[in-house]
Amino acid sequence: MKSFIERNESFVCENCGITVTRHPTSSRDHCTACLYGKHVDYNPGDRLQTCHGLLEPIGLRVKNGKQQIVYSCNSCNEKRYNVVAIDDDIQRLTEISQLPWQ
Repeated sequence: MKSFIERNESFVCENCGITVTRHPTSSRDHCTACLYGKHVDYNPGDRLQTCHGLLEPIGLRVKNGKQQIVYSCNSCNEKRYNVVAIDDDIQRLTEISQLPWQ
């Protein structure tokens, strides 16, 4: 079972350059505008991953009733999954939902 360390920090997105604010109720793990993330965790919030590549959003999936963004790391090609945040850009989510990621 994956452990979870809560990390709710603001950051500057390395893909689009906007300042991403803290999540209103949970942990922030990706940009709300372009949906990119950074490959920094083995388990959520641990910050132990040494890859540090950009996580490109390549699709959406539903698991355990939660919508997740599917990512592919631009450095190591690992697939990762993060829950969609309430303040994510709906137009961008719609765009990636059309992508055949499998």
